[in-house]
Amino acid sequence: MFFETRSLTRAFGGLVAVSKFDISVNEGEIVGLIGPNGAGKSTFFNLVTGVFPPTSGQVVFEEKDITGMKPHRVAALGIGRTFQLNPLFGDFTVLKNVTASFHLHPRSSILDIYFNTRAHRRNEAYIGEESLKVLHLLGLESVEHVLAKNLPHGYQKLLGVARALATRPKLLLLDEPLGGMNPEEIDFTLKALKKTREQGVTILIVEHNMQILDLCDRVVVISFGQKICEGSPKEVREDEQVIRAYFGGEHAA
Repeated sequence: MFFETRSLTRAFGGLVAVSKFDISVNEGEIVGLIGPNGAGKSTFFNLVTGVFPPTSGQVVFEEKDITGMKPHRVAALGIGRTFQLNPLFGDFTVLKNVTASFHLHPRSSILDIYFNTRAHRRNEAYIGEESLKVLHLLGLESVEHVLAKNLPHGYQKLLGVARALATRPKLLLLDEPLGGMNPEEIDFTLKALKKTREQGVTILIVEHNMQILDLCDRVVVISFGQKICEGSPKEVREDEQVIRAYFGGEHAA
């Protein structure tokens, strides 16, 4: 299995935010993890990426137990992520934001940089070319010279995706990529993410907006920290427990 969690659990005092949660992702898939606000979705991502250690359970990536690893080690293994609150460099251009993320995996030594060697100049040219490819993939090439703080909200969210892609992830975790977007921005983003998948990137998406179902191969639904449904987008849309979780009712789980 490419990625999976086994009985993953996290308690904060008396509150169990994620409870014995199992999910699996095959290489090349897009899997959606959806649920209403406060369901435990972002906590799950924080457990996977080492922001919080789990109370119990396992996180396994490429057959390796990565449970409780520090975030930088998880990233080095090939798991990239975005955040609900986009940590962009507001006074950097769009292109500079992406090239800065490429530098998280430096190919030049300190001496190469200091003496501006030929190897360093080649590497800088490579990073520039690859950054432009990422922007083109996501449809951001038209705003490459715009400061990040001046971008519309939808473009800022996509820039977060671009920065995550610049870390060369094998598995990309997207945290609420449609959050706060208008319908036009949502349509633009869904098309960009489809193109990302066509490049062979495996994606796990956390989202509460059910429009994300149109993008997914499989969907897992979480409510109050527990899995309540798993299946195809069609099966999830028609599941009574999912409908209750989203729209309320005395038996909402």
